Amino acid sequence: MTVIIGIDPHKSSHTATALGADLAELGTIRVRATRATIDQLLTWAAPWADRRWAIEGARGLGQLLAQRLVAAGESVVDVPATLAARARLLETGHGRKTDHIDSRGVALVAAQRPDMAPVTADDHTRVLRLLADRRDELTRERRRTMNRLHRHLRDLIAGGAPLHLSAAKAAGLLAKVRPGDAVETERKQMARDLLADIRRLDRAIADNRRRCATAVASSGTSLTEITGISDVLAAKILGHVGDIGRFPSADHLASYAGTAPIEASSGDVVRHRLSRRGNRQLNNAIHLAAHVQTIFPGPGRDYYQRRLAAGNSRTEALRLLKRQLTKAIYRVLVADAVTHPFVVAARHRGAISVKWSLARLRGVGRGGVRSSA
Repeated sequence: MTVIIGIDPHKSSHTATALGADLAELGTIRVRATRATIDQLLTWAAPWADRRWAIEGARGLGQLLAQRLVAAGESVVDVPATLAARARLLETGHGRKTDHIDSRGVALVAAQRPDMAPVTADDHTRVLRLLADRRDELTRERRRTMNRLHRHLRDLIAGGAPLHLSAAKAAGLLAKVRPGDAVETERKQMARDLLADIRRLDRAIADNRRRCATAVASSGTSLTEITGISDVLAAKILGHVGDIGRFPSADHLASYAGTAPIEASSGDVVRHRLSRRGNRQLNNAIHLAAHVQTIFPGPGRDYYQRRLAAGNSRTEALRLLKRQLTKAIYRVLVADAVTHPFVVAARHRGAISVKWSLARLRGVGRGGVRSSA
């Protein structure tokens, strides 16, 4: 029987607990997070040749540990923190937490749920996710900096500055400001400093966009052929989906992305609402692409208009379009996995047996204009 080793990772230490037949505990160990961690864990686990490691948050706090175990040729699965917490509560009957209890809970989940997602070595999708996440950070920082600049301009210029303000327009406005006292002089200097920050961020965002385009092109994906999906959105989608083979169907991907409908019926009224669950970053990327498709002519807009004509509200019609777009994304990624060596091949029969042509797979949105988001 395969021995399951659950790990509760922390910044400075990791606790591992091994479970054998009948979930009997075989041993536990706590190691400091150092360069020697992997060697220490492998030495400790050596008596169990048939073993599988289960790490809570293998895509988060346990990312480095999981990747080093995979690089050492070990079998590793990712256990969501919510499942580990539930297992701990069911076994102990209370919410008391210790590293040993937590690591045992992780092992219990992996032992009882063989469908846990396997951890694979980082590939191009990890690069794309890093780029997409970095772009989000840069745009948020630029927005905050621009808001601070607006506050200073409001106190320097009667009526303030226009809402949509570029760095060049802000510089032109500042050049016309003639401070009347020491306070206004200092405020103008602060505004200049903020303007310099915005220009730096603009350069960083432009550089990020170029790197996204290069990375997406290198992946060999056809995702950008779907109207509304720019290089930046493609990077976010590919980065957050990862290996498409871990999704047995488009429905599974929709659940992961939060685009699967949730029934909210009452009495004789049958209706569905938007899901607030799932990967919100992936959901946001699909939402932006769907919004673009409602604007520009093409199959996506036609579908949206048909749903409105059928009596759906705009929110409901957009939700339905997002669901259809998720299906199209799934089909393209499956086709990419089969035809491009850079994309990890899907591991299930349903993915390989896709019968649509690529033109059909990308059908939602041909003929429109891609988003620049």
